[in-house]
Order: sequence, then C-alpha cells, then structure tokens
Amino acid sequence: MRRIAAILSVTLAFAARAADPEIKFEKYTLPNGLTVILSEDHRLPQVAVDVWYHVGAANQTPGRSGFAHLFEHMMFSGSKHVQPSPFQVLESIGASGVNGTTSFDRTNYFEVVPSSQLAAALWIESDRMGYLLDTLDEKKLRVQRDVVSNEKRQNYDNRPYGSSGCASAISSSPSHTRTTNA
Repeated sequence: MRRIAAILSVTLAFAARAADPEIKFEKYTLPNGLTVILSEDHRLPQVAVDVWYHVGAANQTPGRSGFAHLFEHMMFSGSKHVQPSPFQVLESIGASGVNGTTSFDRTNYFEVVPSSQLAAALWIESDRMGYLLDTLDEKKLRVQRDVVSNEKRQNYDNRPYGSSGCASAISSSPSHTRTTNA
C-alpha cells in the first residue's frame, strides 16, 4: 500500500510540475575576449549586472589558500577612477544588491541599477577590472587580508565541521557588505 502511495505521489508531482521557463538570451564575444550574455526583460526599469572572473580556489597552489578571496576583497577597495570604493559610487547611482562572491572556479561582482544607469555600472566594473593596481597599497592589502582571515575564522575554523567538505556551501554565500571600510 505504501509503495502504491509513493508511486502515485511521484506521478502526481511530475504531472503538476510547471514547465521550465524559457529564457531568451544573446551571447557575444567582444574583441578583447570578454563574453557578454544579454537577457532582456522590460517588466522593470532595472538592470542586473553580474561580472564573472573565471578564477577561484581551483587556481591556487596546493597548500596555499585564500588568494582568490583576498583579491575579491581588494576589488572592493576602489580603483583609479572609482573612489573611495565601488559600494559608495554604485549606491550614488541608485544601485542595490551590491556584492561579490568567490567560489571554487569563479569570482563575481554584481549589482542591480536603474536601467538608465547601465553605462555607469559597466564603466565602474571596467574601471575595477583595469585600474585596481593604480590604488593598491600596503595598508589596503593589510586591511583586506585581516578581513578575509577573520571571515575564514568565522565561517570555517570556529564552526563545527567547518573545514570538512560539508562547509563548501558556505564559501559561495555572499557575506561581504561594507567590511572593506575599515
């Protein structure tokens, strides 16, 4: 009887399942090698910008960790034309959801801006990409290294089973909001 009920439940679940939405998109490769994926939806006057770098823990030397995460944080600390930090500049143009994450094979930065501010958001991201080193100094490196070390202690070292494989889900959760303004 339980077996029949289970089979019936699974059958009904498949029948009730909605079809996967079809998301139309266009994909471009720019002359400089960057890939752009564009999916237009005009229901709201907003644009989500999400810039991915294909670098993460997978690119680190065995026995040496945290470099991708450190560089994620360094890119929150301002660049040549974006001062004092991307957080303040993006918020000044009406951005929300500004953050970044690092995972096994990627680091990304994202924000939602009014559609009229798309060019500004892309410019801020490109400045972060191209002009970070112009403002890098020992103090910024030390501050971000301390922040990343503290996050490691909070999320892994001082958490039960934190350094086991079970903690991998934690590493991809966004946790960087204003920790860079020290």
